[in-house]
Formats: sequence, structure tokens, C-alpha cells
Amino acid sequence: MAKRINAAELELQEQLVVLNRVSKTVKGGRIARFAAIMVVGDGNGHVGFGLGKAAEVPDAIRKGIEDAKKNMITVSLHGGTIPHEIIGEYGAGKVLLKPAAPGTGIIAGGTVRTILALAGIKNIRAKCLRSTNPTNVVKATFEGLKALKTAEEIAALRGLSVEDIKA
Repeated sequence: MAKRINAAELELQEQLVVLNRVSKTVKGGRIARFAAIMVVGDGNGHVGFGLGKAAEVPDAIRKGIEDAKKNMITVSLHGGTIPHEIIGEYGAGKVLLKPAAPGTGIIAGGTVRTILALAGIKNIRAKCLRSTNPTNVVKATFEGLKALKTAEEIAALRGLSVEDIKA
């Protein structure tokens, strides 16, 4: 089990990924509610996402931020990029994340770009391979980021040195 990240100790930035208006028809008419997917990150390898639902937009955003702070993960970084290529999958969402050379920037769609920027990744290429549903894309991106491992972590798991693994 991963160590829990205390969001109060970090200097977090908040970003709205998607705001969805849903309505329900009842006997008296239509009831409109809002769902907001929020991403928070410190730009230094810590990022989280949350879903907030409420009758008013500000309440949905606030709930999304609170949820995001509870679901923080640590991303393995290698310089300004990720250590290796990975595919994150969640439901029908599938996201390909590839490391890139310095100066490349973040080449990704809007949903994935927000997450990667708040995580502190500077150079990366990303592509949504299947569903473009924002909820599934966000969750697939997080599955990919969670699965990243540095050479040091792999060496420790195998009981080898980093030089033995790279050889």
C-alpha cells in the first residue's frame, strides 16, 4: 500500500478538467445538477483528481477539489519527463504516455495535458487510443502514471544494482 500524501503540506494548483450539466425530469419539471472533474497538483510529482457533484457549480468544484486532495499520487519523474513508455487503461479509456526529449513540451489532448502539467512533467507525448470520455481518460491517465517505475525502484525490487539493469 502506497504512503498517503498529506495535501495540506503541499502548495497545490487546481484546474477544472470538465464541467457536466445533467438534468432529471420529475413531476414538477426538470432538476439541473452539475458534475465537475477537478485535478490538483504541486508541479513536482504529486497530482490527484476528484469528482464533485452538486446543484450549484461552485459547490461541485469545491467538492471535486476536496476529493482530489484525498486521491493524490506520486509520479515517478526522470528529469522533466517519465522514465519509460506506458499505456494506462480504465474502462474503455486507453492512454499512451511516451517520454520525450528536452524541449519537446507537452504534446497531449486537453484532458491529459492538464494532468501532466500539474504533475510537473515538462516533456512528454500522449495519445488517447480509445474512448475520449473525460472521466475514463482521466482515470486511465492516472492508472498509467501510478504504474511508472524508475530504474532505482526496479533495481530494488530485483535486488540488483542500477548498472546491472541498464546493461
